[in-house]
Amino acid sequence: MWTPMVKKTASIEEVLAAIEAARDKVMADEVKSLTKLGIPKAMAYQMIASRFHQKVGNQEEAEPDPFEGNPTTSWEEIS
Repeated sequence: MWTPMVKKTASIEEVLAAIEAARDKVMADEVKSLTKLGIPKAMAYQMIASRFHQKVGNQEEAEPDPFEGNPTTSWEEIS
């Protein structure tokens, strides 16, 4: 017997929560991998947070990536 497909809808909040949960899982896995390599946990958190543009502890803002979306930065300023 054939049953019609029912479309499921998700609210924006549910989608955002799922994205944040996935991001947190990826970040935790990367921190775990870095600590296995001998990098201190605090440093690993900072490295991963800067890649994901997250704030860590008392840090005001994640350090900007000099290679992402900053057209006013010249190569002389980077080096």
